[in-house]
Amino acid sequence: MDEPRATDPAGMIAQLERLLTVEELDRDLFRGARQPEGRGRVFGGQVIAQALMAAVRSTDAERVPHSLHAYFMRPGDEQVPIIYRVNRDYDGGSFSTRRVVAFQKGEPILNLAASFQRAEQGLAHQFDMPEVAPPEDLPSEAEERLKVADRIPERLREFFVRPRPFETRHASPWSPLEDRPQEPVQNVWFRAVAPVAGGPEMHRAMLAWASDMYLLGTTMRPHGLSWTQPGVQTASLDHAIWFHDEVRVDEWLLYAMDAPWSGGGRGYNRGMIFTRDGRLVASVAQEGLMRKRAT
Repeated sequence: MDEPRATDPAGMIAQLERLLTVEELDRDLFRGARQPEGRGRVFGGQVIAQALMAAVRSTDAERVPHSLHAYFMRPGDEQVPIIYRVNRDYDGGSFSTRRVVAFQKGEPILNLAASFQRAEQGLAHQFDMPEVAPPEDLPSEAEERLKVADRIPERLREFFVRPRPFETRHASPWSPLEDRPQEPVQNVWFRAVAPVAGGPEMHRAMLAWASDMYLLGTTMRPHGLSWTQPGVQTASLDHAIWFHDEVRVDEWLLYAMDAPWSGGGRGYNRGMIFTRDGRLVASVAQEGLMRKRAT
């Protein structure tokens, strides 16, 4: 029986933690729980996060993931659990490499490669965080969505206003309806709506989950498109994350995104994730499908 969807902050975070805690079926074989969203296909961030957690389960605890690269092959069916098979490709003195294939109904839906490193000291530098308004000075996205809910098609409305496990506040010009061209740049504050009980591996998995939010929307901004408009077709094609440092997703993080290019039905997006005090903890890149079909 499906677990009823939680709507209170603590319940939503506990439910997300359970979703991302994969079940071990056999050595290097795991099952990820399903969470029906009413959209038909699985949220890409969920598949990436569960695949990462499967890779973590096959690696020594002193080695932590520093990068992952994923390709989406088929849309996931939210009515079916996902099976993750891990291949232990390499274990060296400092690094380990894992490949993960996610399956549904015998067909692969995602390939993910992840690299792990034993902690060491080294030369360091980073880009500065963009200068933006602090989250306390910005409206909640959830509140902004409620203001325009009556203008959303009825078939999308319930999902549009549904409570989410991450609170978000936009530090760049933004509208829930996004119907006019904007610069292909977004700065979004986000944090989990309640404390996360899990350890560093859960915070990294939740960061991977959240990294799929907004990124593809950045490349849609110059074209005045949003997923609420008829005829708009979007999907993630690939996704890469570099983990630079430890992170807590239940504290404010700034997701600074840009989209340098689009064409050929695809859009390319980049992102940097900073802590409140300006520490760069992760970088992200993604290419996505973006089409506007005649209606």
